[in-house]
Amino acid sequence: MLEDGLYDALVVDASANGAAMALDLTILGGAHKGDVVSVRAAGLDLDDVDILGMPGRLVVENGVPTFTVEK
Repeated sequence: MLEDGLYDALVVDASANGAAMALDLTILGGAHKGDVVSVRAAGLDLDDVDILGMPGRLVVENGVPTFTVEK
């Protein structure tokens, strides 16, 4: 997993899984540029097709990732 920090990311794959969504994100800059990270997200209010290609912010704090879509 990534070190604690703030990462700009782009959704490259998504699949609905109940109330949550499995996302693959590619990191857009810094030392991890191009790395693909898999996370689960809930409460995004988007379906798995609409979220593809959307930019967002990945925050890792105490090893726990949180992803927010930039609409």
